[in-house]
Amino acid sequence: MKRLIKTTAIASGAVMLSVLSAVGYYGRALPDTYNICRGEHLYVHSMLPITAVSTESTAAEVFGNAEGSGSTLMLFGAVPVKDVKTRSTERAYAAPGGVPIGLRVISDGVIVVDIQEVEGRSPAKEAGIRTGDVIYKVNGEAVSDNADVAEQISGSFGKPCEVQLERDGKKLTLEIEPELSEGSYKAGLWVRDSSAGIGTLTFYERSTGAFAGLGHAVCDCDTRQEIGLSSGTVGEIRLTGITRSESGSPGQLIGEFKNSASIGEIRENCSEGVYGTLNSDPVKNHAELPVAFPHEVREGAAVMLTSVDGSGAEEYRVEIEEVDLSDSAEHDMLIHVTDKRLIERAGGIVQGMSGSPLIQNGRIVGAVTHVLVDDSTRGYAIFADKMYSHLSDIDPEG
Repeated sequence: MKRLIKTTAIASGAVMLSVLSAVGYYGRALPDTYNICRGEHLYVHSMLPITAVSTESTAAEVFGNAEGSGSTLMLFGAVPVKDVKTRSTERAYAAPGGVPIGLRVISDGVIVVDIQEVEGRSPAKEAGIRTGDVIYKVNGEAVSDNADVAEQISGSFGKPCEVQLERDGKKLTLEIEPELSEGSYKAGLWVRDSSAGIGTLTFYERSTGAFAGLGHAVCDCDTRQEIGLSSGTVGEIRLTGITRSESGSPGQLIGEFKNSASIGEIRENCSEGVYGTLNSDPVKNHAELPVAFPHEVREGAAVMLTSVDGSGAEEYRVEIEEVDLSDSAEHDMLIHVTDKRLIERAGGIVQGMSGSPLIQNGRIVGAVTHVLVDDSTRGYAIFADKMYSHLSDIDPEG
């Protein structure tokens, strides 16, 4: 009997320790604030069952308020995990994309892509300028392309030039002493003012004409830094081929702009994607679907809507292997392409598929953002809800 009691006590202690460990993990991993559809209750999809118990009146839980209603997340419906806020809102709807779009982004200022020597010295390097810096003024004059920079430098006739730039979000003012070379004064700067490429449309909101795409920022091809947006346009793309992904070498969609015409305007370029408005509906045959809240996304089967040729978007089977709801998450989801058709045609995920929407249980849950270099059948994704939040800042009238 004593041995049985001792064994039971040890087992009970182990269970209690496991529960406390789970409470600690979920307390750190789950966010403090949740948006929920008006009239619904909060339920977090996780390995262990977690539900929310309102700490306020039933009316507050159901109808909510701008500040949010109080709730306690409960493990197994009995063990408190943490107190959270729930905000009731209307469910968002959008038409999933999966079609390629051409992106032309004009930078706010010019991006330094290379620094070279002039007559045996490097005026730009001596001044402290680095590759990746964004120059927006020279001698107090705004610059928007290489010609503007060259004009200000050569027009100084050798006198020091004041350069205002931005680096890692900080404003700096430096001074360049140009060098005379081949009849004009130069600084040894190579700059770029624009970038163009292929991405994938994530979704389109028919009521406003707003769109979301890519799932990450358009970056300069040399510096890999996010381009500060001055202006940008969207163009139609004709896919002409595909380079398959292989381990250690991500492939890419190959295509070209159909023409120089613009079909829309880019209003925002940020770490969570590219946003703007389109002149017409690019996915007329796609019904609008609800946009999932992050806590509704679960590990398991889903489909990715993407294009690999000129025949349009197709659905391919994927598995959502990991979901990270924490506010500090580097990536929201890890996905695995399981559809043999996509693996055979593309090797999995390729560059240009960024923005391809993920659909689970009839909802848009996210968008592909990156391919894993060592395993092209796997990649990272962003929550669709994060992307949709940017559309509210877009004025359809411009």
